[in-house]
Amino acid sequence: MTASPFRIKICGITRAEDAQTAFASGADAIGVNFYPMSPRYLKASSVQLFQLHRSIYRPFVTVGLFVNSTVAEICERMDLAKIEAIQLHGDEPPEFLTELPGLPIIRARRMDDRGVAAIAEDIEACRSAGRVPDAMLVDAFTPGRYGGTGETVSWAGLADHPKWLGDVPLILAGGLTPDNVAEAIRIVRPAGVDVASGVESAPGVKDAKKVRDFVAAAKTAFDSL
Repeated sequence: MTASPFRIKICGITRAEDAQTAFASGADAIGVNFYPMSPRYLKASSVQLFQLHRSIYRPFVTVGLFVNSTVAEICERMDLAKIEAIQLHGDEPPEFLTELPGLPIIRARRMDDRGVAAIAEDIEACRSAGRVPDAMLVDAFTPGRYGGTGETVSWAGLADHPKWLGDVPLILAGGLTPDNVAEAIRIVRPAGVDVASGVESAPGVKDAKKVRDFVAAAKTAFDSL
């Protein structure tokens, strides 16, 4: 299996102090959300607040989250925010991946009633189109929503993910909290975890204690695998 772009990501960062908390807690990555309909949307005028990791010595990844954006929009945000990975969280067709620059691509799929079969088919469609994502993020399905809902997926249903993802790393999202992330990692054995609402006091406002507790619990769980 190839390596995931990150092991622990705090997503939906909207404030510089929350980015600093994520770094200080030991997270591997932050996610900045460029979907205008999200309560965690980061306006272009605020992007430069998140360049603090450029002056930090240990590896730290900024992931840009996009929902049905154009290639031009993604490239503009990449240049502005110095993004190191792209997360596609919308309905982008497999062919779209081949049009993007050579950064790691995380393709998010929501677990609907079609189950893992639809995700496996999507991987094969990406392969046929010419570019397989560097990781597959699996999130809960809520009609009309593109993640950040706080709903969980069936962890037991993802436990056999190497059979249908092959060498594509799985990143687990959806309803993770400091209280349940260790159990989720134990059951699913993902390459990484991604949290937004589970460490917030309000949409887009991170709770520092929850962030610290989440990262600590996830690190301990990963180290025990």
